[in-house]
Amino acid sequence: MRYSALAILKNALRGNRDWRPAWRMPDPKPHYDVIIVGGGGHGLATAYYLAKEFGIRNVAVIEKGYLGSGNVGRNTTIIRSNYLLPGNNPFYEFSLKLWEGLEQDFNFNAMVSQRGVLNLYHSDAQRDAYTRRGNAMRLHGVDAELLDRAAVREMVPFLDYENARFPVMGGLLQRRGGTVRHDGVAWGYGRGADSLGVDIIQHCEVTGIRRENGRVTGVDTTRGFIGCSKLGLAAAGNSSRVAEMAGLKLPIESHVLQAFVSEGLKPFIDGVVTYGAGHFYISQSDKGGLVFGGDIDGYNSYAQRGNLATVEHVAEAGKAMIPALSRIRVLRSWGGIMDMSMDGSPIIDRTDLDNLYLNAGWCYGGFKATPASGYCFAHLLAHNAPHPTATAFRLDRFARGLMIDERGAGAQPNLH
Repeated sequence: MRYSALAILKNALRGNRDWRPAWRMPDPKPHYDVIIVGGGGHGLATAYYLAKEFGIRNVAVIEKGYLGSGNVGRNTTIIRSNYLLPGNNPFYEFSLKLWEGLEQDFNFNAMVSQRGVLNLYHSDAQRDAYTRRGNAMRLHGVDAELLDRAAVREMVPFLDYENARFPVMGGLLQRRGGTVRHDGVAWGYGRGADSLGVDIIQHCEVTGIRRENGRVTGVDTTRGFIGCSKLGLAAAGNSSRVAEMAGLKLPIESHVLQAFVSEGLKPFIDGVVTYGAGHFYISQSDKGGLVFGGDIDGYNSYAQRGNLATVEHVAEAGKAMIPALSRIRVLRSWGGIMDMSMDGSPIIDRTDLDNLYLNAGWCYGGFKATPASGYCFAHLLAHNAPHPTATAFRLDRFARGLMIDERGAGAQPNLH
């Protein structure tokens, strides 16, 4: 069933009795051509593009919880492609272009809102760094505008422009950036994959990976053994634990990243604003709540909750940028488990096992990368070769000394 204004009208006249579930609840088959571990945005997008673009439809997505219960539903919904380095810039621009046509592609309202992403700078050195980044973006055909203080003040007059330590001097703006409804992304990709014949198996936890003669033969789960010809891992913060079942030790760590939402307010912030003097970012949801976050908690954890020290840190950074935030109430917070790589950039590659493939190490960039990650991972699974925009995300780049350190913080996961 395709969603449309006509479908809504027809069902309204019939008492809404003819709506069907958005996806099936199938029992696992004994064997699949491809099994994808992880029913988040990346896993669902991979399955969708495998079926739609590469014609591989005997596919299962295995999720230990319910669809969208992991990081895809635990983030601040920001999309952008304002990256500096050659490995990241074309990949995230490819993702942003997929976002721009996504709702028409899978016939679902994911609430893609290109309201703009503004990164503030507070010193001459930061201005020069953003000038370099903006030039790199423009050279790759990506939109970027360097704004002075007057232009920023016209856009967001409520910032603390005269802060003695960190005065707002300007910002780098990408107008095509913005936000997307995270649940809508999971539901849209899930519904699209299911309509193409993919089995989405929820509440099915992988407990082991069977191997024979250097190949994976299938996975042991809480619903029994399921065989496969190829196995793709897209388990986000749990990537290390799942890969360990296949005897792999990954160069990533798992950290908690908290996010927050306030009470509903009248329209306040049109776009996304990030603080250059501290890791803080904020936007306003369509329901009126301010959605914001900051740094990871800084210790290894698989718990989807954080500590109060980071709550305080985020609040301080937010109020330093927008003093009026001291008057709002925070309604709730949540935590996602970030799979932090050694250089802050992702891994999309084959492993030493012949038919085992890895999608991991997304750090802060996982949500915005969802369409390109799924497309490139599907390309890898279908052709055993990387997609042209993902050739830099090889697993062995750490051994070869070809890291993609976008932040320039060094080879330590908790710094990225």
